[in-house]
Amino acid sequence: MSNAPEVVATGIQFAEGPVWCPASAGRPASLVCTAVASGAVERIDLETGVMSRLADLGGGANAALLASDGGFLVTQNGGIDFTRTGLYADPPPYSPVTPGLQRIAPDGAVTYFSDASSDDGPYLAPNDLVAAADGTLWFTDPPQHPPPPEPLGRVHKMTPDGTTSLVARGFAYCNGIALEADGTPVVIEAQGLLRLAPDGTRSWIAEQISPTGNAGDGLCIDVDGRFYVAATADHGIRVLDPDGNEVDFLEIPEPGVTTNCCFGGDDLRTLFATDGVPGQVLAWEGMPTAGLPLHPWPAPVAAG
Repeated sequence: MSNAPEVVATGIQFAEGPVWCPASAGRPASLVCTAVASGAVERIDLETGVMSRLADLGGGANAALLASDGGFLVTQNGGIDFTRTGLYADPPPYSPVTPGLQRIAPDGAVTYFSDASSDDGPYLAPNDLVAAADGTLWFTDPPQHPPPPEPLGRVHKMTPDGTTSLVARGFAYCNGIALEADGTPVVIEAQGLLRLAPDGTRSWIAEQISPTGNAGDGLCIDVDGRFYVAATADHGIRVLDPDGNEVDFLEIPEPGVTTNCCFGGDDLRTLFATDGVPGQVLAWEGMPTAGLPLHPWPAPVAAG
């Protein structure tokens, strides 16, 4: 597949974490994404391209997941000092906050849901998240960016009652996370892609995602088990088969930094991607294979 993507929205300060939101309760379908450098979450009207601020979270709102109540759960990395990245001639201001998981209620109210693992202390810089069919939340917790030389990254899981536990540690930089059809977590780590077993052991799908040696960021999976990896500096989406062999590269014209991707549309055949730089959302319509449906995070029901 070689067609160029359509630009859906622009002007997002380091776009990340795209979320397809089906039409519900009188609200038309939309795409939500994070703006890491703004510490915010934005909603995009796909008919008009008009963007509206859904919530201000501060720090570095990194990835988002649709909740069962129509709100969202967001990984808050604590904030990135973009003066250290070389990505901006005029870097956005650095305004750090406590790393953790933040909840956006349906009315836009923001609260911290968790800022520490039940068995391993405060989070480092939560990055990406995904929910399983049984409501278990999986999320990556790499060190602050840029990462130190020692491997400090962790992967946690949270049960529906809010108990968070460590699954594995010692990652160089665990980044995007997704679940295969059987519920197996797949994690982008360093320059590769690996499967993570419940006991924390890991096996490489591909030790190098890109032939250029560049790393991946976020990812999504289609119904045939192929992985769609946001290939940062390669500026596009690398498509790998379940064995880790590249079968396609969806290139984005002009230079940029691709951060994440998700499937959407009524038939899940539109692939959306976020570009941190230049700060935009793009879409490939009519993908040959539908995306694997995602499970919402089971938001707790308020007492009374």
